[in-house]
This record gives sequence, C-alpha cells and structure tokens, in this order.
Amino acid sequence: MRNSVGISMKKDEILIRLSEGATHKEIIECLNKKIPALKKLYKTEKTPICVTGKVLKNKEIDQIKKIIRDEIDVEITFDSPKELGLHGIKKAFEKDVEDSETKFYKGSVRSGQKIEFEGSLVILGDVNGGAEVIAGENIVVLGVLRGLAHAGAKGNKKAIIASSRIESPQIRISNIVKEFEKEDIDDQNYRVAFIQDDNLELE
Repeated sequence: MRNSVGISMKKDEILIRLSEGATHKEIIECLNKKIPALKKLYKTEKTPICVTGKVLKNKEIDQIKKIIRDEIDVEITFDSPKELGLHGIKKAFEKDVEDSETKFYKGSVRSGQKIEFEGSLVILGDVNGGAEVIAGENIVVLGVLRGLAHAGAKGNKKAIIASSRIESPQIRISNIVKEFEKEDIDDQNYRVAFIQDDNLELE
C-alpha cells in the first residue's frame, strides 16, 4: 500500500499531508496505522493539527476528524474547502497558477459525471450539460463547455476557464459566479473566463 498519509512537525502545528492520488479508503487505512505514532507526539500540550494535500468531501472530513479525535483531544483544521462544487468556498487566497499540477481527462464528461482535481484540469473532449468539473486552479476544455465549471475552487482568483466555446448556464471562479440565459449564450462565442476587479469576465 502506498504511503498515503505523511505526518510532520511544524513550529506551531502538526501537518498531516494526504496524498492527492490516494483513494479515501487508502487514506483511512494509512491514517489508522499512523495514529499510535501521532499520539506519541503529544505530552501535555495539544499542538493543533492541520490536514492538507487533497480536496475532501464533507463526509470524508468528518471521518478523518473522528479517527483523530477518538484518540486525541485536539483542534483540527483542513486546508481545503469543506464542501466542493458551487457552494463550497470557505476562504479566498491568491497564488500564481502558471505552473500547476495538471490532470488530463481523456474523452468527454457525460451528464451526471463530476470530475475534481486540486490542480488544473484539462478535458480532452466536451463537458456535456448536467456534468460538473471542479479544479483548484485552471480548467481547460478542448471541446465545448456545456456543463457547470468551477475553477479556483479553493479561492484562487487568478484561475481561468478556457474552452473552444463556453455554453455553460453557470460558471464559477473562486467565489464569484456568473449565470447565463440561453439567448446570451447563443448570441456570443465566449472562449475564456477570468476575474478582473472582482468581476467574472468573458471573452
């Protein structure tokens, strides 16, 4: 089993880093094995724990909290949105995204599918209506974007969304949302979305 969980001591906190490529099951198994070592780091004072490295869903966050708190009474924070998708921004920050880890998805994203990645996402096809793509940084769609897209999902306002044509009813960058009426989409040929002066702009 890969080493899905890393534990390191910082000056004012203990950092638990979750492997981006690991499944949630692998993370839970690895965390359970490392709890005894984590407990040994604590004497009398309770240094807070920060969990980072992977975008997590609410139920995954709750499960990780329970595993740790069943053994250690400690403050736990997550450097990750507590919800994913179009309602999940908890804090906003900026960083450069010119160099980011990128995931390539081969083929079109079908209705009902959700693709999530902490770095940038490149879709080698269309994103169909009813599908959702979420990225911590940029989203690039080589085909047509018809589904929901959320770039900068951890609050990065420098992220962009680019597509051969944007026909989505709603897109989001960081915590800024833009919705479209069908006639607006039909009248325009948008290819790039970005934030300028806290407004979501399209070209």
